[in-house]
Amino acid sequence: MEAQTENKRSHARWSRRIGTLEAMVRKFFLLILISLMLFPGNETGIEAQERPELHVIVNMVQLNVAVTDKHGNYITGLRPTDFAISEDGISEKLATFAEGDGPARSLAEFADQDVPAAPASNMDKPSSTAAQTFDSLISGANVFVLFDTSDYMYRGFVFAQDAITEFIRSLASADKIAFYSYSRDISRAAPLTADRSQVLRAVRSTVAGDQAALYNALLLTLKDAAQNTGRKVVVVFSNGPDNSSVVPPEDVAEFAQSAGVSIYMISTQTAKLEPVSTAVFDRMTAATGGKAYFAKDWRDENRAFASIRDDLAHLYSLSYYPKPNANSGWRAITVKLVGDRLKKYKVRTRNGYRPHPSRFSSDGKTTVSGLAPE
Repeated sequence: MEAQTENKRSHARWSRRIGTLEAMVRKFFLLILISLMLFPGNETGIEAQERPELHVIVNMVQLNVAVTDKHGNYITGLRPTDFAISEDGISEKLATFAEGDGPARSLAEFADQDVPAAPASNMDKPSSTAAQTFDSLISGANVFVLFDTSDYMYRGFVFAQDAITEFIRSLASADKIAFYSYSRDISRAAPLTADRSQVLRAVRSTVAGDQAALYNALLLTLKDAAQNTGRKVVVVFSNGPDNSSVVPPEDVAEFAQSAGVSIYMISTQTAKLEPVSTAVFDRMTAATGGKAYFAKDWRDENRAFASIRDDLAHLYSLSYYPKPNANSGWRAITVKLVGDRLKKYKVRTRNGYRPHPSRFSSDGKTTVSGLAPE
């Protein structure tokens, strides 16, 4: 009897506890229902506050522009008002302008200055002038030299090393120089540095070897160059066609254009014997604002390097902030000279870029790759 009585008492206690819990649950849900009725937009408001807002940040676009006459002589002394830039047919306003090693200045700084009577070409100047001013004109450039050490290079290897060595020595006032070599793989023998002796040692340490994967190596070099600000140039010495790359040259050229890196290529007659390689070299360099050279012998190689050296000394640096443009794909850039007196001159620069949203910053903003940093 006592056990039955105790069981009844225990059952009654559990019943009271369950009843209390059920009452508490009913009150909880009732409070939630009342809250939703009184504040119907509260949940949406919280979600809106937590959702990050994305902004596209379009940085300044920088262009290296060469202006020459019909004889290939460089035209100097041009002013910002002599240039007209359009992007996808949209007229753009110059933000900064510089010639040679002159500092990039805003357009307002040119307003109170006198306009020169006429531009001048190298043909009008003594040859000593270019030699005297080159060291200052090249200042600030980041130059990446990519050397072909594939099995194509068994003949004339030492002559090529000599030509590259002389070229590097001539860039005494360049900001930094990097020296890479390639065959099937790339070797970053001397990463970007101001130490010329380190670069020269790297040149002399190269040896010829495996098959050539030019476009693979060039793409990796361009990616390294794109990490730097200011004028960026890649100078390639190639003794033959590409026979090992998995990267198509069209992708390499587009990346160089979007990153604002000018490509100069010096190749031998061996490469010119293959029409496909010749056409690719010509198109790639022209699209990025550079040049292609095909050397017959070591003397031509030296002349080609000297020509690149001279070209870098006479570039105009133009920049602008793109106006609103719905095109998120390839954007075509056109640079023209303004006025009848300048129509006879030729303009060479890259012809476009592709603004790729590439990464998300901590504040929820999206940055656009392929453009020059502000």
